[in-house]
Amino acid sequence: MNRLTTPFGSHELTRFPEDPRDRLRAWDAADEYLLRHLDSGTGERGPVDLAGAGQIAVLGDRWGALVTALAAYHPTQITDSALTHAATEANLARAGVPADSVRLLTTQDAPPERIDVLLVRVPKSLALLEDQLYRLAPHLHEGTVVVGAGMVKEIHTSTLKLFEKVLGPTRTSLAEKKARLIFCTPAKPGTPGASRAVDPWPVTYTVDEDGGSGAGLTVVNHAGIFCADRLDVGTRFFLQNIPTNTDGARVLDLGCGNGVVGTAVAVADPDAELVFTDESYQAVASARATFEANVRQGRDRAQFLVGDGVAGLPPGSVDLVLNNPPFHSHQATTDATALRMFAQSRKVLRPGGELWVVANRHMGYHTHLRRLFGNSEVVASEPKFVVLRAVKRENRPRPM
Repeated sequence: MNRLTTPFGSHELTRFPEDPRDRLRAWDAADEYLLRHLDSGTGERGPVDLAGAGQIAVLGDRWGALVTALAAYHPTQITDSALTHAATEANLARAGVPADSVRLLTTQDAPPERIDVLLVRVPKSLALLEDQLYRLAPHLHEGTVVVGAGMVKEIHTSTLKLFEKVLGPTRTSLAEKKARLIFCTPAKPGTPGASRAVDPWPVTYTVDEDGGSGAGLTVVNHAGIFCADRLDVGTRFFLQNIPTNTDGARVLDLGCGNGVVGTAVAVADPDAELVFTDESYQAVASARATFEANVRQGRDRAQFLVGDGVAGLPPGSVDLVLNNPPFHSHQATTDATALRMFAQSRKVLRPGGELWVVANRHMGYHTHLRRLFGNSEVVASEPKFVVLRAVKRENRPRPM
C-alpha cells in the first residue's frame, strides 16, 4: 500500500486484487501531474474551478486514484475494467469517503447527459480511446474542459490527432517526470474541427480456414480487444489444438476476450455449457456478440460474467478451463495475473477437470502448473507458443 499526496488530500491507495507483495503502485506521475494542474493550472492554464464546474467525468482512471482524490466534487468514473471498479470502491472506503460520492459507469453504459469537465487517462489501446471519445463527444459542449494525461511513452502523434479529429483543437504540455498533459477544446458542432465521422466500433471479421476449430466463425470485436481485425497468432495456435469433443461439459473461457475460443467449443459441441468471463466490459460484450453471431439455438446455455476471474462460480463447478492469460497490466509486464488465473482455475475445476493454457514459450508456465496441479503436459508447441494441459487430481492436497 502506498500514499498519494495531492492538493486534494492524501490517500492510501492499492491496486486490485490487493497483494502486499505487489510493488506496482495504484497511480503514477501522470495522475499526479493531472491533479496538480487541476489545482494550480501548472505551466499551461489557470486552475479548473471544480466546485462550480458541474458534471466531472473521469475516463480511464486505472485504480481509482483520480476519483478518490476528487471525490468531494462527485465525479463520474468511466472504465472498461471491473477490477478498476473494485479498486475504486476499496480505496474510497479506506479514505472514509461515502460510496455514493463517485458514480461508477462502464464503457458500455450510457454516458452522463452533459459533461462539463472531462479528464482522460490515456489508455494503452488507441482503439478504446477512439471509441470512447466518439461516445462522449455528443455529451460535451463548447465550454467543456478536456484534459488528458499519460506518461510520455503513452502519448503519440496519433493520440493527439485522435483528440483533434473527434473533439477539436488539441495541444500538449511540457513533460514533467516523464508525464504529459493533453489540452483539447471541443469544437462547436458544424464548424471545422468538429468530427462528422461515425464511431467505427465494433468491427467484425470471419476466421479463415487456418483457424482450426474457429474456422468460419464470425468474430465481433468491441474497441480495446487485442488484435481487433484478425486472429492473433496465439489464439490461432490455441484454436488449432483445443479439445472440441467435450461431451456436454461445462466449459469456462477464462479471460475470454472476444469469446472466439469458447464459441468454437459451443459450435463443435451443441451440448456443452459455456461460461465466458473477463475483467473487461468491452471483452464480455464482444464475447456475447460473437457467441450470438454463431450460435442460433441453445443460447441459454451460455453465461457471461464481468469480474475478477472466476468470481461468482462455485468451487468444483467446471469441467474444462480454456485460458490465454495476459502478461501485461496496463504498461507493466507481469505474470501475476496468469498465476492468479491458474489458481482460480484449480478452485473451480471438479476432480479430473482440466486446465488448457496457451502462452508464449518463454513465460515458463509449465513449472507453475506442476507446482499447483502436480502435473503439466505439453499438448502442442511451436517456436513461439506452447499449449499446456494440467489435470486436477482428486486427492492432491490444496497448495498453500
